[in-house]
Amino acid sequence: MKFEYKLTYTAAAKERSSAASDEYVSFDIVDDGERHTVKIKAKQDVTLIGYSEWGHDFFTKTACADPDPKGDLYFINGYQSWTDTREYYGDARERNVAALPSALRRSYALDRYGDATFYQYDKRVLHGYDVFYVKGTSGAFIANLNTGCAYLIIEVIRRTGGVTLISDVRGIALKAGDECTVCDYLYAGSCDKGLALFDKYYPKKAVKKVFGYTSWYNYYQDINEPILLRDLEALDERFDLFQIDDGYETFVGDWLDVDAAKFPNGLEPIVRAAHDKGYQAGIWLAPFVAEEKSRLFREKPDWFKKGSNGVAVKCGSNWSGHYALNLQAPDVREYIARCLTHYADMGFDFFKLDFLYAASLPDYDGETRCQAAERAYAFLREVLGDKIILGCGATCFNAAGQFDYLRVGPDVSLKFDDAWYMRFMHRERISTKVTLQNTIFRSFLDGHWFGNDPDVFLLRDDNISLSPKQRQALITLNALFGSVMMTSDNLADYDEDKKALLSSSLDLFRRAEVTSYTRRDRVITIHYKLNETDYTIRYDTEKGVLL
Repeated sequence: MKFEYKLTYTAAAKERSSAASDEYVSFDIVDDGERHTVKIKAKQDVTLIGYSEWGHDFFTKTACADPDPKGDLYFINGYQSWTDTREYYGDARERNVAALPSALRRSYALDRYGDATFYQYDKRVLHGYDVFYVKGTSGAFIANLNTGCAYLIIEVIRRTGGVTLISDVRGIALKAGDECTVCDYLYAGSCDKGLALFDKYYPKKAVKKVFGYTSWYNYYQDINEPILLRDLEALDERFDLFQIDDGYETFVGDWLDVDAAKFPNGLEPIVRAAHDKGYQAGIWLAPFVAEEKSRLFREKPDWFKKGSNGVAVKCGSNWSGHYALNLQAPDVREYIARCLTHYADMGFDFFKLDFLYAASLPDYDGETRCQAAERAYAFLREVLGDKIILGCGATCFNAAGQFDYLRVGPDVSLKFDDAWYMRFMHRERISTKVTLQNTIFRSFLDGHWFGNDPDVFLLRDDNISLSPKQRQALITLNALFGSVMMTSDNLADYDEDKKALLSSSLDLFRRAEVTSYTRRDRVITIHYKLNETDYTIRYDTEKGVLL
């Protein structure tokens, strides 16, 4: 297949496409065998719609002349933190939220968590974002280098294994004479060679491992000062962090209004108590959204981003329904900065910032989705300075270089795969089954783009439906593959067996090194080294247990 490319754009009030330099744009393509860069220069005013290419010889083939879509494994990286991410066989199919009844989809805004509002799903295609590899009869590795400008969408045709690359440049407006990089990526003919190139272009940095407590996965929003101080008291000197999660605020968006019934003394006593025990104090916020019941949504309707229909852009159905703040508005940015600074000045060291996909859900004139998220995440870093940031519900590519840590999967569920009906919902749904696969398959990003947060482990016996063997697998895999290890358990309730499992898992977390992992059907085989000794474990992805 011959290498081909196509740019689509509007010029002179008409949509056009170009596969070579023309009267509106000129192309400059540079390929050195490991990096492929495409730049354009506008000859007249143009607004970009998209860029795609196909037929590049990415693959190194063995005796089989072509990719084997039923035997090869394709790493498909989901759009944001929570999106299901794993190695797929080519006969797998992606869940398309558009297949749900439209009334259900509209009522719960189920299509707002991922990419369904701007990417057209096709049952014949698997698609992922910004990093991709193939293992099997053929091999390939691709990673986006177009930092801060455009997401790279990798499409795999399930029947043939063919690959198309799409650079999401929609929204870029160029004046005559302006230049723009529309596509830039590294590539290799095998996963191993690609990972070596990944090291070259995204050098690995030392990441401090964090062992901590978070209030969410036991009490959810039902927290108060006595509960938190009680759980804080049960922690020992091995902990680094005590984090207050959702539930301290009156409503999401009203971050300066602490619920006086739950916290009559405010949050300062908890910060002091955490610091007195030698821990960092952490707090959760969702800075880019506000819920419908909030005072902010009621009193500042002009602060919210409006769609083409003039209605505030809804981001999902959490709480009373949550909406995207207009991050181009100076008053909105000032409010977000004031809220974050308030808690930084209070003494909080660690900020878990959630639902960050809201930065790139609305369309912003003159910006790609990638540019909108890049601007928004950089703003958070600017405000918080050297405070530690854990991003969540964020686009991975933009988190690189801005956040210290990133959640790499959806929320852990108290049932292994959550309630049965949730399995038909969006790709960002809560699921321990999904998040453990994300934890393993996104592990190669750890230290390159950020430190990986695999979400919590839970060993308690009450308020949980995970079996003892599933809980053991959860803590073991989190310890092996994460840079953050958190729990929401009250450790005072642990018996001797749970204490021993926690101690051995912490040893894995601090000292073990995973040397390789491979998937075959439903089983992932993991090799790791601890104290100069090699170990192998096998994980059943369907049952959620170690074999």
